[in-house]
Amino acid sequence: MDKLFLFIATGAYSGYLPKAPGTWGSLVGVFLWLLGLHRLDPTTYAIMLAAILLIGTAAAGAAEKIVDQGDPGLVVIDEILGQLITLALVPWHPLTALAGFALFRFFDILKPFPASWLDQHIHGGLGIMLDDVMAGIYALLALQGLIWLVGS
Repeated sequence: MDKLFLFIATGAYSGYLPKAPGTWGSLVGVFLWLLGLHRLDPTTYAIMLAAILLIGTAAAGAAEKIVDQGDPGLVVIDEILGQLITLALVPWHPLTALAGFALFRFFDILKPFPASWLDQHIHGGLGIMLDDVMAGIYALLALQGLIWLVGS
């Protein structure tokens, strides 16, 4: 079971790639979106996000115990989820994917409130996931605003 939890938590082991595992995890999210998740209808997409949150919370919490480290860098399921939140309801285009990637990484690193509060005060698997959910929401709003501005 530990191997399954680590496989999920590390985004198919992308969290083990050298330097900036969060960036690799975000790229996995973009890749999955480009590969076909963008085709899901909004309800199915929302259900998928909720499932990743639930499964990711369990896997991230287990990974913390397995590697005996709080919020280990190799856990990137949170970045995958945050990236997929960012790309929700946006038109498929390489530029939207690139802009979404950049915006999510910006908000994930900056952690504006309440993402910073969540990061510091909620622990375990849920804490690992929630700050990236918030960063994903910020990036989603910013990306939707950019799309609206460019489309106007």
